[in-house]
This record gives sequence, structure tokens and C-alpha cells, in this order.
Amino acid sequence: MKSAEIRTLFLNFFKSKNHLIVSSAPIVLKDDPTLMFTNAGMNQFKDIFLGHGKAQSARIADAQKCLRVSGKHNDLEEVGVDTYHHTMFEMLGNWSFGDYFKKEAIDWAWELLTEVYKMDKSRLYVTVFEGDKGDNLAFDEEAKKHWMKYLPEERILNGNKKDNFWEMGETGPCGACSEIHVDMRSDEERKKIDGKTLVNTSNPQVIEIWNLVFMEFNRKADGKLEKLPARHVDTGMGFERLSMVLQGKQSTYDTDIFQPTIKELEKASGKKYISENNAGEQEKVNIAMRVIADHIRAISFTIADGQIPSNTGAGYVIRRILRRAVRYGYQSLNLKEPFLYELVDILTKQMGEFFPELTKQNKLIKKVIQEEEQAFMRTLEQGLKRIEASCNELVAQKKKVLDGEHVFELHDTYGFPADLTALIAKGYNLEIDESGFDKALEEQKTRSRKATAVDTGDWIEAGVQTQTVFTGYESLEEKSKIIKYRKTTLKGKDQYQIVLDRTPFYAESGGQIGDTGYLESNGKRIKINNTQKENNLIIHFSDTLPENIKDTFTAIVDPLRRIHIADNHSATHLLHAALRKVLGTHVEQRGSLVSPDYLRFDFSHFSKMSDEELHEIESIVNQKIRENIPCTTQILPIEEAKKLGAMALFGEKYGDTVRVVTIDKNYSIELCGGTHVKATGQIGYFKIISESALSAGIRRIEAVTALGAENHIHEQIETLKQASSALKNPKNVVKAIQDMQQQASELNKQVEKLSREQGQQIKSALINKKQSLGSIIFIGDKIDIASADVAKDICFALKSEIPNLFLILGTEISGKANLFLAISDDFAKEKNWNASALIREFSKEILGGGGGQAFYATAGGTNVQGISIAIAKAKQWIEQNK
Repeated sequence: MKSAEIRTLFLNFFKSKNHLIVSSAPIVLKDDPTLMFTNAGMNQFKDIFLGHGKAQSARIADAQKCLRVSGKHNDLEEVGVDTYHHTMFEMLGNWSFGDYFKKEAIDWAWELLTEVYKMDKSRLYVTVFEGDKGDNLAFDEEAKKHWMKYLPEERILNGNKKDNFWEMGETGPCGACSEIHVDMRSDEERKKIDGKTLVNTSNPQVIEIWNLVFMEFNRKADGKLEKLPARHVDTGMGFERLSMVLQGKQSTYDTDIFQPTIKELEKASGKKYISENNAGEQEKVNIAMRVIADHIRAISFTIADGQIPSNTGAGYVIRRILRRAVRYGYQSLNLKEPFLYELVDILTKQMGEFFPELTKQNKLIKKVIQEEEQAFMRTLEQGLKRIEASCNELVAQKKKVLDGEHVFELHDTYGFPADLTALIAKGYNLEIDESGFDKALEEQKTRSRKATAVDTGDWIEAGVQTQTVFTGYESLEEKSKIIKYRKTTLKGKDQYQIVLDRTPFYAESGGQIGDTGYLESNGKRIKINNTQKENNLIIHFSDTLPENIKDTFTAIVDPLRRIHIADNHSATHLLHAALRKVLGTHVEQRGSLVSPDYLRFDFSHFSKMSDEELHEIESIVNQKIRENIPCTTQILPIEEAKKLGAMALFGEKYGDTVRVVTIDKNYSIELCGGTHVKATGQIGYFKIISESALSAGIRRIEAVTALGAENHIHEQIETLKQASSALKNPKNVVKAIQDMQQQASELNKQVEKLSREQGQQIKSALINKKQSLGSIIFIGDKIDIASADVAKDICFALKSEIPNLFLILGTEISGKANLFLAISDDFAKEKNWNASALIREFSKEILGGGGGQAFYATAGGTNVQGISIAIAKAKQWIEQNK
């Protein structure tokens, strides 16, 4: 049974049980500050479980894209090492929101597995929750009773809180669960050892394939459980594991989900994947191919959903995954050129029909991955040079161990795993300090945890629990009551989160930042610093609480700030349409920031924009502003909105009904929940202030409008006036600057000529100062020059003229101490001397550091008085080692 058929059978089965089949939510989460990625099938339904939203249907089924690489659910380091863990995976799930419960969930799970998928019933085991005294929870008799209809009691096993009580995180929805396990061992092995003794023991052949979670509770911050408003069912079955079982494989990587990618890797590397051979070099090849086959899916799907690799947040996680894949290819498959991007077409062909975002974004995904690979390959080469230099230095110092701090630096800065550093060090007969590395790694993790640790208290109810009504489209003031609030602490600072029954405050969403303002009652105000959305809950942030929580408040949004935000948000719609008009319809929004001060717009495009294109886009946007076009909004069914031509963005999850913002039906129609101007004339003026590359295939425009544009133009004119004044107010400022540049160029040529002449004189003087130390010619002196380039030229000239040379020069340039060390190539090769290692030792005298090549190195420091001491130290070293 092919994997695509397995997925289809699952969805069709639950469709026959009156479930609404919904599409996967994006793998990258946009409006949930508690999570970076969708890490479980239930993420898109959290607000329903918590009572903050309403389900499209009481019964739902889906195939959800998930990613587990950070936080509590972190499988990254196991991926590839074993044969069944993954970063990105599909979770097949069926859901009941206050409808059916344990009986139906168990009945249908058994029916699907044994009657539709035809699994061998004798190989199945289930677990039920044994209860927990600490949480005052009883044994799950109900689940056991239903399983007794299908399985003998000896194959219904008790599970503890760790295995059979599912929790989303430290807080949130949770409940007892019942897991279904399958024994894939041979009949001979099954006769020797009873399968029930291997359940939940990490045996790779006796594994969990389906978890039926009976969601009844909410875990509060104080650890206590409270009943949810309704009982729900949340099931999750790993698509990859299910395919492995149904295809009779011993590893998920042997299924048709991963084999096409692995076959392509075999062609590229010339190495074979032999899953039955888990020893020596073959196992390294196997692990590398599993890592790459897994990681290319995670990378491709996250890029398709709008997350570009970067140095922060979710982007950094994706960059780490990508670099891990490249590293394994480089280290174990000898793939020294970019290769990952070439696997995207295989993945698209395989999964693009069910996940159309892969097909639509294929070109962009490949471009982004290729550029990231090229950049990391360069970093790897730099890291290799650093490792080799460090090893040479240790050999020169007759040491045997590469310290853990240095190993960690290579890991942290260049992406080198400790085992790769150890492998290279072994070639120099060196070992690495593994315990020191582990300590440095743990210290970094501790720092990271402390930097982001937020102590969040439980919600305290203050009024009638209801869903917040947002009134901010119509008004900036609203009479409100506080429903609930909670206290949070970050880095020792207390803050309060407040939920209102009615609010005009727009919560940060879709690139638009949250509103600020205040709550007023009885002449007293508390400031609202920000507004965000969490699990469909609009949360107002304040440093203080009102004296009387039960008061009726006037919630007032900062009106001027909101106006400027609306100016910039509407301008992003005008900009988007103009970009598509000028550059082509391949342009799609890839991210945005709408603040009161400026707007930022990221979009797909593969080349730098010309000045002419930028000017044309500005002209189009400003023409639309002058036309003073009304900005209209409608709430429509999603399909009707699409028929109108409304633009939906990949990576966004839309409901059955959507808000459509139209600025001239022939120019801009977009799905958008943000706040906008009544007519485009309010924007005043639009000015692009920068256009740059964000990553491969992604450009970024920053622009200002209204007062921001006015201030920007004023600043530019003022700068021009100051430049003109500094140039004595010439008639043509540009020509005056060009004349100055020409004069400066001519002066630089004269300075270079004089420096070369000075260098020749210094070189001749140094030759006269040479000393013979045995067979070594030593030159060491402090010289007076103004350029490090001149010193370098002198070093190379002397090195080429004088055999067996050991040369060290010191100089003061701009108040800083500098050392230059050059040694004959024969010393580097035959004596194994290393200039880079030596200069690090000598530069301690100038309180600095440096490096370079084996035959030439430089160093800089702050202690000018140490130059003479460093030169004397070099001479002493030669006398000891000649």
C-alpha cells in the first residue's frame, strides 16, 4: 500500500464517520507566542479546547504538518541516529469537540486498523492510564472496558502518568490517553519474548503508532488541574510509522516516503544505503542519508509556509536543521558542493499533489536552500582552517588535548559537531576535551533558558467568562469589563495580562503591531503597553492593575498612533499591488511589519530592483493615494472571496469566513484582518527608503508615509544643505564631491609611492641588522611605518630574498601595537613550525591576539610597550628550538 493511499484511506474513513476534513494548518505559527512551530496535531484547535473559539464542526479529521525541534518536544538529536524519529512529520488525527468520547474513539481506531488497513490483531497492544495520586486521578476503567471488546486483558497494559497522560506543555489542555502499539518482530522472536514486556521500552520494533487522547482538563500554572468546559477527543497517528507498519518495513526510512530521496543521495554520493548494516563506515553513511532525507522535508515545508532561515527565532531553528543536513553530507557522504536544493524536485513530485504549497513555491524553496548551502560551505571551510590552525598550534606547543571551550566555539560559530572536530584532531594525534565541551554547551543552554524564562501565573477570573468582542474597526473607545487577568515575570520585571469583554485594541497580527492606550475609570488611568493574541484571546499588557478590577472601564486606543499604523498598513496593500504590476505576478508577500513609524514589506523576487523600477512603484502608489480611493471591507465566505480575486497568502490559515479589504476592485483585493484608512488620500505621501536582499529570492522594502515621509524628506534636504555648506556652497554639489574624490585618489597614489620608497629604505636597514642563530637568520626590530600593508610587503620581500629566515617586526599604528611574523617555508614544512601558532604566544606581550598562515601571521594588541619584549621572546624561542 503506497503512502499516499494510506493517507487517503484515513481521511475517507473519518469522512464516512461524519467528520469534516480540514487542511493542515501552516507548520510555522504566526499568532501564538507560546510556540514557534506546529508541534502537534492539536495546535490549531487549542483555542477550541480552552473555550476561546468555536469549532467549524463537532467532528474533524486532518493530516497535519508538524515540526519537533525545540522545547519539550525535541527529537532533533535522535533524528537519523535511530530509524524512526523525525523532525517534520505528518500527524493523522480525528477530533471530537464536545461530541463523542472514549467509546467511539476506541471503536473507530480498531475498525480502521484491523478492517481497513488489515493489521494483524495479534500484533497489537494498548495502554490505558493507571491513574495518579498526585493529581488525584483514578485508573481509566472506561477505556479498559471498551478495549476488552477487542483484546484479551493481557494485551491491555497499564501506563503511568509519563506515558499515558498527555499534556501540551507545562500548562494547557491535557487528559488521559490510550496508546496503540504494534509488534513488528518476526514470529520466532515473538515466541521467545512476549511483546507486552517490550511496550514503551524504546524497542525499535515494538512501537506506538496511535495515541487516543481524552482531553478533559486544563493544567494551570500552579500545577493543579481544572475541568475544561467540555470533553474532547484528540488523536494522533504518525503517518510515517503507520506507513512503515503497513509496508512491512523495519524503518520509516525504508518506506516510499523517504526512499526516493535516499536513492537520489546514492546517485549524488556514489555510496549505498544498506539499512541492514549498522556497523562502521556503513552506519555513518546510513545516518547521514536518514538525516538528509528527513531534514529536506522540514526545511522545504517551513520555507513554503513563509519561514526563511535566519539568525533569530524560528528562522534560526530552520538554519540549524539545514546546516545539520549539509554537515552530514559533507562529513559522511563527501558532498563538498551544494546538494540539498537538488532534492526539492523529488520531494515536490512526491508530496506536491496533497501539499500544493510545495509545487507553488518550488523555485523559491530551491533558491533559498542553495544560497544557504553556499554560505555554510564557506563557513565550513573557514572552520576547517581554524581547526587545523589550532591543531598545529598545539603540536608546536607539544600539547595533546584541544580544550572544550575551543571545541564549543567551533560548534557554536561554525556549526562543527564535536565528533567532527575530534576526527580532524585525531589526524594530528590529538584528543578533544569532551567534558569541557559538554560543560560549555550546558552553560549556553542555561543562559538561553534564563534569558527567555517567563514565570506566568494562572488566570484569575474577574467577571463573566465570555469571548472578547473586538470593536476596534468601528471605534477607538469602548466601555469594557475585565473578564480575567494574570501576572507574568520576565527578568525580574512584573507585568499584567488583562482580558476584556469588549475591546477596541487591535492585537498584534498579520504584521500589524498591537495597539497601545489606556483603561480609564473614575478619573484614574492605567497604561496599556501592548496588545497581543494568544489562542484566539486578545490580551492587553500593562505594568499595573486597576485598583478595582470590578469597575467598568473606558478602553481608549492611542488615536494618533492608530492613524499612522493604518496609513502604513493600507500603503502595504498599495505597494504589494504595484510590485506585482511592475515586476510580475510571481511577487508574493513573504512577511511584513506595520508600525506607526514605518512599514516593512518582504516579497518573493529573484533580483535586485533597479532605480527605475523603484521609481515606477513609488509613482504608482502615490498616484493611487492622490486618487483618494475609498478603502472598503467585507466579511465573506472564503470561496466567494477567492472568486472576487482576493489574494490569500501561503503560510496563513483562513477560516470559513474572511475579511476582504478592497482598494479599487481592479487594483488591490486582499484578505486582511488589519486596520486601514477610510480612503487612500489619508496616507498623504509614500516614500521608499531602502530595498535590500533578505535571503535568496526574498527582497525587502522599507518605506514611510504621511508624517514619516514628510520627516524623511526634510532630513534628506537638511543633509544636502549641510553637505553643500561644508563644500562652500558650490553651484553643483555632485560635481564638487566628484572633484574631491578625484583629488583624494591622486593624493592616495602619492602616499602609496612614498610608502613604497620608505619600505625599501626600512628593508635595507633590516638586512643590515640580521643575526645568525646557528643555521637560522633572525631579524627582529621595531619599525616606524603608517600602514600594515607596507609591513606585509617588507616581510614577503625579505622572506623571498633571505633563506632560512625568521623575521618578527613590531610597529605602532594609530596608537595600537602590531606584530608581523614571517618564517621560511622550509621551517614550516620540515620543522613543523607554525607562524600562526607562534604569533599567538608572542602577542600575549602586547595584550592581544592574532593568527594567519603557517609561514606568515599578524597580531594586534593594546600594549605598545610590549613590542620589544615580544621580539626578545621570539629570539629566545629560536635559541631554544634551533
